[in-house]
Order: sequence, then C-alpha cells, then structure tokens
Amino acid sequence: MSNLREECGVFGIYAPETADIARTAYYGLFALQHRGQESCGIVVNDDGVFTTYKDTGLVNDVFTPDILERFGNGRIAVGHVRYGTTGTNDRNNAQPIVVNHIKGKMALAHNGNLVNSCELRHQLELQGSIFHTTSDTEVISYMITRERLNAPSIEEAVNRAMDKLSGAYSLVIMSPSKLIAARDENGFRPLCYGKTPDGRYIVASESCALESVGAQLIRDIKPGEIVVFSKEGVHSIETHCNRRPCSLCVFEYIYFARPDSVIEGCSVHAARMRAGAFLALEHPVQADVVIGVPDSGIDAAVGYAKQSGIPYEIGFIKNKYIGRTFIAPGQESREDRVRIKLNPISDVVRGKRVVMIDDSIVRGTTSARIVKLLRDAGAKEIHMRVSAPPFKNPCYYGTDIDSRENLIACKYSVEETAKKIGVDSLGYLSVESVKQIAKGVHGTGYCTACFDGNYPTEIPTEPKKNRFETKIGENKEKE
Repeated sequence: MSNLREECGVFGIYAPETADIARTAYYGLFALQHRGQESCGIVVNDDGVFTTYKDTGLVNDVFTPDILERFGNGRIAVGHVRYGTTGTNDRNNAQPIVVNHIKGKMALAHNGNLVNSCELRHQLELQGSIFHTTSDTEVISYMITRERLNAPSIEEAVNRAMDKLSGAYSLVIMSPSKLIAARDENGFRPLCYGKTPDGRYIVASESCALESVGAQLIRDIKPGEIVVFSKEGVHSIETHCNRRPCSLCVFEYIYFARPDSVIEGCSVHAARMRAGAFLALEHPVQADVVIGVPDSGIDAAVGYAKQSGIPYEIGFIKNKYIGRTFIAPGQESREDRVRIKLNPISDVVRGKRVVMIDDSIVRGTTSARIVKLLRDAGAKEIHMRVSAPPFKNPCYYGTDIDSRENLIACKYSVEETAKKIGVDSLGYLSVESVKQIAKGVHGTGYCTACFDGNYPTEIPTEPKKNRFETKIGENKEKE
C-alpha cells in the first residue's frame, strides 16, 4: 500500500454489427478501474458519428444509466480510465481525446508518458497548433493527424508518427471505420486483444478487462506493433517491432495490474507469489505469522509463507469503499484514509512475531502508519518485507514516482528506514530477483530504472512543468 499513483487503462471494441457497445465499454472500464481513479470517458462510433462523454470521477459515478442510454448503438468504441502523470486532474484532461481534422474524426486513448513531449509540443505550437489540454496525449493526437495529411491511411499515419515519439505509449485509436491498437517499441505498458463468441474484437490494457466482457485473450500486442481492426479483418504492421529490447515496466507485476491478469504470457498472481518466495530466501526471519497489506501485498505474502513455512493469516480487513490511499490530496488526508481503510485483526497479531509484506515504500509515511496500527493491535515484533527493490530514481514512463529528495531510500539506509517506520527489521527484494519474478514471451526484458537507474531510452535532462500549470512568477521562460 504505497503512495504510488497508478497507470491509466485503455479499452476498445470493434463489433461486426451495430449494438449497445457503450455498456460493454462500461464493463471493461470497470475492470480497469484500479489503473486510474481520477477520470474516465467513452466514445462510441455509429457509422462515423462520434458520441462522447467523459468526466472526473469513478466509472460507476460518471456513467449513470441515463448517460449510457445517450450513447445509443454503434460498432466501434474507445474507453479510458485516467490517472494523470502529466497534466492537471480536471475534465479537460480526461480521455479519450476526440479530434476533428480534414481527413475525418479520430478518438484516442493513451496509457504511458512520452519523454520528448515538451520538445514535440514546442514544435507543434510554433507550427500553429493550439492545445486544449496539458497532457501529452494531445501531443500524440496532433502528431498522428499531422501525418494523416499525407498518409494514405490512419494506420500509416500512426506508423509515421511513431518514428517521432519517444517513451511509453499504449494507444487505442478509433477512426470513422477502424479500431487501431499500438504499442511503443520498448513495450513499457501492457496491451492485449481478444475476441468474444459473437465476433467482437476487444483491446485492453489487461486481460482481466477482456474476461469481464466475455472475450477470450488472443495475444498481447507486440512492442512496436500496430494492429488494425476493420471490415477487412485484423491486420498487423510490424515496422517498429524488434527495434529495441523489450522493457515492460516490472511494476505492472508487483503493483499495478490485477492479480487475475496475464501479461506477456505470465500470470500476475504467479509473479507476485514468486516475489514473496524470493523475499523469504533473501530475508529469512524467525516469526509466528505472515500477513500481507491489501491488496497487492497479499499474493507476495502467500508466496513468502509457502517458501518459509511460516503460517499465512489474513492480518488486515480492508474497507473496500475507500479508494487507494495515494488518491487523497495532502498527507494529512492520506493518513486519515489509512486509518479508516485498514484495520488489523488483533487476534491474528497480538503477542506474535509478524512478517508484514507490502509492495513498496515511497516516502515511508504510509508504512509508518500501518506499522503503528499493528503495534496498537498488540504485535510483539514486526518484520517488514517489501516485494520490490528500494525506489531510488524517478520514472519518466508513466509511474508517478517522486523526486529523489522525497524518496526515503535516497535519504536513509535500510537500517535507518526500518527505525524511521518503526519495524524490527526491513528487507527489500533485490534488483536481480525482481527481474526474475516474471518470465513472459520476451523473456525477462523489464524496465527497472526506478530501482537501478538504467533507463531504456534517453531521458529529459530538465523535466519541465507545463507553463500553463505554472504561476507567472514561477515561470522563468521569456515569452
């Protein structure tokens, strides 16, 4: 239960016949809600006519029965749940983005973060582009529409735009007649597609969303691949494939993805179990019980218990009506939410030596609060084990990891951190082991830059906050 912000989730449908596909998109986004809780949106295409609705809030709150009814029927749809790592949290930055251009219409949903967004945005502004949002998703949309002016098809425009995009992007794009899925050359963010028994093609960030709408997983979109769904069938463009080593964010397995998802051929649940087993081998301890911090710490706790032989117990009851703690604005509010979100089961921990498994430690404040809950419940000893290595570097690919000065692992040693959060011992998963928790179709090619500083791409030397989100007095740029 870290202070990390989540990824976004994308969803797309291509149906052989006109139908009420807005509800299908709704169910798919519901399954992806864990990837973003700030805003959501759906665009339905009925023979070239786009109907759009998006707003801040959770899927169930935004899409009321009346709103869903307004969409009517269609054959193609795109959906999105958002947590923004770039751009403010407001309705303007909600996705999908809809663009009207000389070649027609386009709707685009994006998961990830570009590393060259500022440069591209500056170029586009000098050429007369007018931006309505502060997200880099709009940059991608402009790059595609600009290429579309001379490209023979929307998919070729996407292909040409990818030559200029750097960083993480899993895209679901809708034209008047096609659904397109595209993934960056490194494959930072997951993307897959499947098919329902009635012939609908479904594209989603995770396989759990496919299953939620009755679709069977066909395969993951390859890093660098463009997959086109149209009346001609399914067509793949692999111009950008195999240009770079696969660098899927390993934190998808540790934290972001749902345990019932399969990413790159590897079960997320199994990967977390392996992380826990590695922890038991690397950081053994004499204890009476193993517990996990809900939700992403539970699978790793079971893995630790099985490997160590220490019994596993349910140590916390989670209030499922409270959102993830990091969503709360401000530290005081966040700590209040921890207090009401988790409650330890005293009978499980009272008088016992407890191994507590969590997915990560960012600032350490949330961990300290959870440890205090266990102390107050009567735990005799608390040995914290973390199913990820220490965070020591910022992420430029869509995970909102804080600057180094706010990361506890950059300020304190492991022993000092243990004392700071109030545990008797602390052990992190090693970088070597985290690379081995999942073995997908591309082997063990994962991005671990937030742990070891080995970035798969060039990174911004001077990351800038968008000037439209900066007060005049703070903006040093001369216009």
